[in-house]
Amino acid sequence: MKDFKQIIAEEISKATNIDKKIILENVEVPKDTANGDYAFPCFTLAKELKKSPAMIATDLQIKILENLKSSNQSEVLEEVTAVNGFLNFKINKKIIAAEVVKEFDIKKEKFGSEEQEEQKNIVIDYSSPNIAKPFHIGHLRSTVIGGALYNVYKYLGYNVVGINHLGDWGTQFGKLIEGYKRWGSEYNIEENPIDELTKIYVRINALCKEDENVLEDCRNNFKKLEDGDEYCKKIWQKFRDLSLKEFDKVYNILGVKFDSLNGEAFYSDKMPEIIDILEKSGKLVDSEGAKVVNLDSENIPPCLIIKSNGSTTYATRDLAAILYRARTYDFDKALYVTSYEQALHFKQVFSTAKYLGIDEKYTKGLKHVPFGMVQLKTGKMSTREGNVIKLEDLLNEAIEKSRAIIESKNPNLENKEKVAKMVGVGAVIFNDLSNGRIKDEIFDWDIMLNFNGETGPYVQYICVRAKSVLEKAGYIPEVNSVDLSKLDDEDSKNIINTLYNFNQTLKNVTEKEEPSILARYLITLAEEFSSFYNNCHILGEDDNIQNTRLYLTYMVKTVLEKGLNLLGIEVPDKM
Repeated sequence: MKDFKQIIAEEISKATNIDKKIILENVEVPKDTANGDYAFPCFTLAKELKKSPAMIATDLQIKILENLKSSNQSEVLEEVTAVNGFLNFKINKKIIAAEVVKEFDIKKEKFGSEEQEEQKNIVIDYSSPNIAKPFHIGHLRSTVIGGALYNVYKYLGYNVVGINHLGDWGTQFGKLIEGYKRWGSEYNIEENPIDELTKIYVRINALCKEDENVLEDCRNNFKKLEDGDEYCKKIWQKFRDLSLKEFDKVYNILGVKFDSLNGEAFYSDKMPEIIDILEKSGKLVDSEGAKVVNLDSENIPPCLIIKSNGSTTYATRDLAAILYRARTYDFDKALYVTSYEQALHFKQVFSTAKYLGIDEKYTKGLKHVPFGMVQLKTGKMSTREGNVIKLEDLLNEAIEKSRAIIESKNPNLENKEKVAKMVGVGAVIFNDLSNGRIKDEIFDWDIMLNFNGETGPYVQYICVRAKSVLEKAGYIPEVNSVDLSKLDDEDSKNIINTLYNFNQTLKNVTEKEEPSILARYLITLAEEFSSFYNNCHILGEDDNIQNTRLYLTYMVKTVLEKGLNLLGIEVPDKM
């Protein structure tokens, strides 16, 4: 498709002699498109041109309109106006429509996708629940944000590796082993592993608070595990296998898969190399019996590599993972989708990674993708205190609520169970992804399972409505039967504009690592189609109009379904 942003940037560059790349970065799609399809904020040039934004906008408007008289872009740029320091551009709607229809005809179900000229490797570290702990609603965010980013990057032609960096190592296993030694026979962990192990964990934590000696025994257990003690390893493996079996139930409901399940334990034999490299570089120093890397030059607290009792830390394992992933995946970008509470940890780890002797490409590609916490109305969740809501319970509740709504509104619907799962799970995923990822969420069943308004079920319903129109028509028109002149009503123009921006929307998702951009886009497209459906007769008009509007319906259905799939949401055929 023609890149209208490029055309606009070129015209501004010609009028100012400023590099087109600098201009292009600032051309934007305004929230309110009444003034134009694109806008350029002239305050970005105020310093360089030494004029007020309003004066720059007026001068540019005159120059560009003059240049357009002798330019082949005069048909494309229909209107150029200066408003309050912004330069606004309206694109010829027939040209946009022609571009969208032509591109869609070529790509169909792959509309909006790309093939990268030089394929880049993206590693995404997401979900990462802790073994032997409940897979609770706090893990939902990392799982669905990471899953959506994985899908979008792949759709845009990147080579993507999804890693579930399981929390299967660390001092908590020393505690669990101690608890299991003391009370293992009292709990049936084979039948109900996570719940029973959680009870052991809560109980041993309480005892550790009362008795410092018990806490020391727990620390020693983990040290034994690191040193390869057979008894500790055997119990640890049992905990891991049983936990993964439980986690898979949730992943199957969510439809989430990973390319690697290498968790923290995978790097246990790779940490000595990290310690050796840091020691040889002279960066590892003693600090009160522990070993740290000082990061004073970056105003960051030191990165703890070895504790005073000789055991390693999260940071040691994350550094080993960076080295392994650089060698194995040759990544251009490595994303870590975790809560913002870990921001300092990743600053320390990424700064320390510069001393591993790896190419600067890898350290530059490291990126923390933080998200807000999910909290209960009563406060923060804590496995130690035992006050968590399990994700499996949430998803099953959502499916049950969907089933009840279907029974009341459409009791004769075929495949009710399948539809209830798609709608319920879709509601939970969309609720999470439609909010900016950095926001904290107060968990509320009523909000989470609300099926009205700007929700996943609403977008699914509009997509199903478009499907039903096509089914009723009994055919999808050939592209050569589309008459672009019949797309001149406001509803059709809005849809065409939004469809044109699908690819750019997906690029914005990857540039900002923000799936909510796609979720909000889908709400906009669904609302626009709803308005089109109500205001424009699709069926029963003359063939020319019917074929054109049916093809527009087909495009909307395809993009809504594809967009929801990229977020990890399925769409039923009927609702």
